[in-house]
Amino acid sequence: MAWNEPGGGNQQDPWSGGGGRRGSGNGGGNGGNNQGPPDLDEVLKKFQDKLRRLMGKRGKRGSDGNNSGSGGKGNPFILPGVLVIIVLVIWAGSGFYVIDQSERGVVLRFGKYHDTVNPGLHWSPTFVDQVTRVNVTEVRSFRQDASMLTSDTNIVTVRLSAQYQVANPRDYVLNVRDPEQSLHNALDSTLRHVVGASGMQNVLTSTTEVKEVKQIDEDGQVPDMPETVEDPSELPVVTMTPPVPDSLLSGREELGPEVAKRLQESLDAYGLGLRLQTVNLESTQAPEQVQDAVDDVIRSREDRQRLINEARAYENALQPRTEGEAQRFIEEATGYRNTVVSDAEGETSRFLAVLGEYQQAPDVTRQRLYLDTVSEVLGNNRKALIDVGSQNNSMIYLPLDQLGKPRADGSGSGSDADSPDIRELESVSQQVQNEPLSGSDNSSGQRQSSGISREGR
Repeated sequence: MAWNEPGGGNQQDPWSGGGGRRGSGNGGGNGGNNQGPPDLDEVLKKFQDKLRRLMGKRGKRGSDGNNSGSGGKGNPFILPGVLVIIVLVIWAGSGFYVIDQSERGVVLRFGKYHDTVNPGLHWSPTFVDQVTRVNVTEVRSFRQDASMLTSDTNIVTVRLSAQYQVANPRDYVLNVRDPEQSLHNALDSTLRHVVGASGMQNVLTSTTEVKEVKQIDEDGQVPDMPETVEDPSELPVVTMTPPVPDSLLSGREELGPEVAKRLQESLDAYGLGLRLQTVNLESTQAPEQVQDAVDDVIRSREDRQRLINEARAYENALQPRTEGEAQRFIEEATGYRNTVVSDAEGETSRFLAVLGEYQQAPDVTRQRLYLDTVSEVLGNNRKALIDVGSQNNSMIYLPLDQLGKPRADGSGSGSDADSPDIRELESVSQQVQNEPLSGSDNSSGQRQSSGISREGR
């Protein structure tokens, strides 16, 4: 039977250290050496008595006539003090917190800004201070696209991506309820302002193409396509719409920096505590309903640029050769000019020299000029004149073998056409040489009447 069950008077408390017995009876004499656990009811009563003493009450008497309490009046402030100390310890321990290296802590005391704490271990009174952790090293990003009107009443779709960081944790926490949503709204407003102050051509094309179109407009070419064109150079540049003269943007590549500058000014004015890192322009395009037509225009522009590049390549390949030929012609003309000038100067010098001699001796100079002229003219003439004369013993030998040779100036040479005349002259010369040198009048008369004139070509 268990020690704490009824009827177990002989069982001793196994946890008790002495020989106290529970209950009374005749059978208790044998149980002096048995030990058992204390009675739970007695332990509970002892605890209640101690609690009453702490509360200032006296203990009750037991059934055996002994006083169950120790008597005396207790201190009524001990228990509340202990409870207060325990609560204070728990409250103080709950005020410790740690700020990571990438964070800053914004401390609000009774709802009012108190301090911004750096990374490390910190303590703040619970229920008094409120700490908001803000990550200041994370680079956050978002993408935004929208369709909007340009200054020339066209619709374009622009897609941007922005990256930003928290620069001022206090402003980020306190000034605006939802900083990210405010950033989105500010970006949308800034983008619409920039695009609305620019033309469609300035938003969709580059600065180079816009300048090219403006240059053509300044040269007087009308951007509209004429009905009949005789000169292909009068055709305008392929473009969707003419650029706006007072456009805010000069080209598509200026859209991102312009939006970033104006957006940062708006963020500073609103006090969001955010700092933009970059604003990237991802795409600009016309609405989907007209995108096919715009693509055709872009392809036409690309074809035009390709043809221009091919023409320039051909020009670059042809230009050196033509410049070389032109330089050769210039050199030949310069040489010819120098030759003509030198010849003219030489003739002039010779004429002036002859003029001086003529002024001193006109007759002699005139005769000299006549003889030189006749000698020059007859020297180039290939005619042979033969006159036997009145002397019977006269014999003239002509160097007929030299008549067929080319002259010194190279103006003539022997040819097949000259051969019959040369042979005829040779036969006549041979006949003259073979005639007897008689003094008869017939022979002499025959020789006189046989004045032979032959000419060779």
